[in-house]
Amino acid sequence: MTNATLTRSFIDLRAWAASANVTVGEDDPFLAARAALPLADGPITAGLIALPQGAGGVSAMAADEFIIVESGAVRIAGGDVDVTLTEGDSVVLRGGSSFNWTADTDSRLLYMRRAGGPAGNGVIIPVDADAPLTPSGAPLAELLVGPTPACRNNTDWKSDDGEFMAGTWDSTPYYRRAMRYGHFELMYLIDGSVTFIDEVGAEATFAKGDIFLVEQGASCSWDSSVHVKKIYCIYRPA
Repeated sequence: MTNATLTRSFIDLRAWAASANVTVGEDDPFLAARAALPLADGPITAGLIALPQGAGGVSAMAADEFIIVESGAVRIAGGDVDVTLTEGDSVVLRGGSSFNWTADTDSRLLYMRRAGGPAGNGVIIPVDADAPLTPSGAPLAELLVGPTPACRNNTDWKSDDGEFMAGTWDSTPYYRRAMRYGHFELMYLIDGSVTFIDEVGAEATFAKGDIFLVEQGASCSWDSSVHVKKIYCIYRPA
């Protein structure tokens, strides 16, 4: 079966990464010790970085990339940013960014990269999960069953064309019927839980600490009976 014929759905990234086959190239391990998630051809790639204990450096990122620590810890220092990321912490590495990294133990990072966008400015942007949130739009009324939730958001970074972004979002409980995702969204649950059901009936519940990706083209419902807070990285083409 070709990738083009697969049903687009949600993917448990921790479960996928547990058995991912990492290849190691000749570049710095941050760029070379990777496993790619099988996705449709396009500007978005995602996968696993298996950093060995040690240190290294990247002279320039080729494209904008969102990174979240799946396990372990890594220190990233470049420009005016020097940050140690532990499990669940995330950062945006803009195209052109240069940095050194240090890992005191073997560490595993998950990434989502967007190629072909506006030229990066080399900036490194940590995602602040504790940043104040402001009211944001609710799901489409015609898809909601039950009360309209109160949603809040903080966007730490958005590309110049507005298509690639990362930040923090929370919401009161709600149920939304299945909708077609016109975007990719990687999510890390800081609090709460949510159940997805896709168009072929596959069902999964994700809870605090889970990391997952909803593919562009997926048709999924959303059911949260408790308050949910998440870190997100979204690619939504215009």
